[in-house]
Amino acid sequence: MQKIIKWFTPVVALGVAIFIVFFLISINSKVELGETQALTLESENNTTQSEKIWIDHFSQTQRKGYSYPVNEVYIKVDLDEQITKTITYKLKASLLDPYQTFCLKEELKQHKLKYFLKQDKKGMELLIYSQNVDKLNSLVKVLKNYKISASVKPYKEEY
Repeated sequence: MQKIIKWFTPVVALGVAIFIVFFLISINSKVELGETQALTLESENNTTQSEKIWIDHFSQTQRKGYSYPVNEVYIKVDLDEQITKTITYKLKASLLDPYQTFCLKEELKQHKLKYFLKQDKKGMELLIYSQNVDKLNSLVKVLKNYKISASVKPYKEEY
């Protein structure tokens, strides 16, 4: 088996070399093709003439302006209706250690509130935006049991 592997690589290399030599000879053969003429495009005059016709037709259209290829949508907005304002509240709490974070997440699961945890160099900060101030105040009372300081304030968007 080792003798076959030992001679297999040189035999394959020799076969590839012979193939390359025959391939190069067939590409570079000195067979003359006789008198050849350069290829020319006979319809060259026709294309310039057809371009002129197309441009003339386009410039002579009766339609003015440009129609954009989009659908137009019209929306009627009733501005007479009074817009009622809802007050959104923000619960903000600073978390210092992983145990507080674990306790907080368990309480949030029980209260079924969506929250946002923001982590930076100072620590982790919890933000909850809700319109139910009673639910947020009850959560603040529960968080005091875990020594987590939290505050509820009306939320104002900053632009």
